[in-house]
Formats: sequence, structure tokens, C-alpha cells
Amino acid sequence: MIRRTGWGLAVLWPLLAGSVHADEQPTRPTIKANRWQEDWSVLKDPALHTQPLDSLKYIPLSSANPFTYLSLGATLRERFEMNDASGFGVRNVARDRYLIQRFQVHADLHLNEHWRVFTQLEDVRAYDKTTVGGADQNRVDLRLAFAEYVNTFDSGTFKSRVGRQDFAFDLQRFISSRDGPNVRQSFDAIWADWETTHWRFIGIASQPVQYQDGRHFDDKSNRDARFHLLRVERLVGGKNELSAYYGVYERRAAHYLDADGDETRQLFDARLGGAAMGFDWDIEAMLQGGSVGSKDIRAWAGGSRTGYTFDSLAWKPRLGLQLDIASGDRKSGDGTVGTFNPLFPNGYYFSLAGYTGYSNLIHVKPSITVKPIDKLSVQTAVGLLWRQTTSDAVYTQPNLPVAGTAGQGERWTGAYGQLRTDYVFTPNLTGAVEAVHYEVGRTLRDAGGDDSNYLGVELKFSW
Repeated sequence: MIRRTGWGLAVLWPLLAGSVHADEQPTRPTIKANRWQEDWSVLKDPALHTQPLDSLKYIPLSSANPFTYLSLGATLRERFEMNDASGFGVRNVARDRYLIQRFQVHADLHLNEHWRVFTQLEDVRAYDKTTVGGADQNRVDLRLAFAEYVNTFDSGTFKSRVGRQDFAFDLQRFISSRDGPNVRQSFDAIWADWETTHWRFIGIASQPVQYQDGRHFDDKSNRDARFHLLRVERLVGGKNELSAYYGVYERRAAHYLDADGDETRQLFDARLGGAAMGFDWDIEAMLQGGSVGSKDIRAWAGGSRTGYTFDSLAWKPRLGLQLDIASGDRKSGDGTVGTFNPLFPNGYYFSLAGYTGYSNLIHVKPSITVKPIDKLSVQTAVGLLWRQTTSDAVYTQPNLPVAGTAGQGERWTGAYGQLRTDYVFTPNLTGAVEAVHYEVGRTLRDAGGDDSNYLGVELKFSW
């Protein structure tokens, strides 16, 4: 089956279909970032009830069918953040210290081997944050609610899903569930795919969820935006993953520095990822066409992460190199919009600090990652950034232009240092600390920006 970074659907597919081979020894499932990917039907074996409250992870509903059951769960993430200068301080935002909290509870109802209904409620809050945006807070609302049908045939596996759901692909450069910020991204969507040993075909029609925090349960489909996709995946050369997709992104009343109006953006994306003999690689490129108002879109981007791991050395050091480039708008008033739209980017991709958006940039990031012990990883990295064109602005996440930078200054944007540690206390409890220091270039400094420091300390408990 095809392995997915951040998805693990290769493992999920046969489990969802109930096709565990007789000679395979069942084990407890691993807690996942996307809780709907877990399959707790293995707890029908009482011998695997080894933790408190296991009786709530598998509640049998039929004595005749062990795949008719209810599974309950919860996730609590607490993160303290300190940011010296959000948006480089151009908007004169003082040092901010705050706590963000994400609490989710879910119920996974399996009607039989093929049908299930998954629901998840969440309460997301930002305490003492100076500026609270749409990705910071969403109090008591419905995050996920979908019905799913899965069936495995001799020739392959079919899956369909209807309702409020999330999806992410590859390294989540452009399509992600947005796990970095406090409020994750959901879609009201229809999903269908067909998977064989080497191939997978996916179709999606969706509207992103519009998050609102005026009252409880007030989130709704964003009628001003649509996102549709056709994707094909293939295993090549063993376990290397080759994928491509065509997508359409639509948004009413879009605003860019050189264009306003309804946006229809056509997407063409290709990616190759894999690993062999200590090397690992992930390379992706996207072309974007279409229109914003009366102006044509001609935008593009590419990214790669490559590395080599010295498995025979102590701490198993990995030397990595990340390269990214995304187009900007090269000439104002020429009838063409060249600013790349990063769509639904992953807040983790550059860093948690949010200083870097995937528009109009050139990014070079060497890194070293070590594992002093099995449960601890430590990464140090240095990022160097330029603008792809000085005619366009410097952008922060997700694609917000920094005022006073478009058409001004030089290409050099700045450099940052990053230190991140991740520790697995138990299968249910993880922790992370990330620190980022950003030295701004002259263009940002002339626009009123300043050097920035970020610190994030996180604990996440999942049951």
C-alpha cells in the first residue's frame, strides 16, 4: 500500500476494511494527529486491554459482529508562546506572551465492516493574546462530522467520505490540516478514491469551513471559496512515491496587491518522495493559472527537502537541506498576477514563528537533527531568505504582505536560526520546545520592522 507522510493511509486502509490477515499478530494502534485514522477494533481481544479506560476505546454494540462498536477519545494541546514582534513588528505590536489551548473529543461509530460515522467537537482558546485571529480561537464547535464507506475487492479498495472532514497531502506544503496554528483547517467535502497495490486515484469536491467565534456551533461552509481536486499516485522503484494532481481553487472578492476580484486558480502539482541507502528526498513543484478579476494568473513554486542519516553513528545525525522558491508579481499594472497562492499551508513547514509565507520567496535551510535517545530528537537549522522579485512584497504566513515592502528595497529578506526539540514521554503524552531568532534585512527594517524572537513550549495529551 502507498505510504503517506502525515497520513499513514497505507496502514489505515486494510484496517478500516477489516482485512487483518490471520497470521498477523494484532497490536494496539498508534495515536495519530488525525484521530479518525485510528482503528481500535483490535481491542475486541481482551488481552490487549492494558491501559485505563480501554473499555471506552472499544465499546461493542453487537455480539454477532465485532466490527460494530463505538470508540471514544480526546486530545488536549497546551502551548505557551512568546513573540517579540509578530509580523516583524511593522504594525507596532508589542511583545506578546500568551497560552493557546486546543481541546477535542471524538466519537467513532462503526456500524459494520464497511460503514462508520465519525464526529469530533473542539474548544479552542487563546488566553492573553493581544491580537486574536481566525486561526487562534474557536470556542465549542463541530470540527468533524462525516460518514464513510470502505470496501475491499479483489482488484482494489474503494473509499468514499461525505461531510465535514480534513485532508492533507505529502509534506503539506500547500494542502494541509493546519496543525501548527491553534484552529485546524476542515472542509465540507465529498471524497472518493480507489487504491490498488501500486496505484491510487482520488477525487475531492469541497468548500473550506468558515470559522466564526461569535457563539457556539456557528461555523459554516464558506460559500465564497471552493476547492476541488483530481489526484493520482503511484509507487515507483520500490517504495518511492510519485504523485500529481489537478485542482481548482475559487474565491470571491479576492485581494492581491495588483489585483482585485473573483479568483479562479487552476493548479498543476507533481511530487516525488522516497528514501534509500540513508538518503531521503521530497521534491514538489506547482504551476498556477487562471484569473483574478480581469487579470491573468501566472504563478509557480517548488520545494525540496533532502537529507542523509548516519545510522551507524551515535545519535544517528541527519544532515538536511531544504530549498523553496515561489513566484511574486514582477510588474504592477501589466495585466498579470504572479503572486503564488500557498492555498492551505502547513504552519509547521518553515517554523512555528509564522515569519515566513510561501509567496515571493527564495529559501535555503540547512539543518542537523540528532536523536540522543530513542524518544528525543533535536533539530538545529539556519534559514536564509530572499524575495523572488523586489516588485512584490515580503510575505508572512499564510500569505500576508508586509506593508511598505512591495517595490521597495533589495531581495535579501533576512536570516533565522531555529532550535526544536521533540520528546515522547509516553504513547499518549508528547512535548516540544521551539525557539526562533529572525534577523531582518534592510528592506524590512526600512519598512519599520525589527529583529524578532519566538519561543513555543508545547504539551499534547491524547487518549
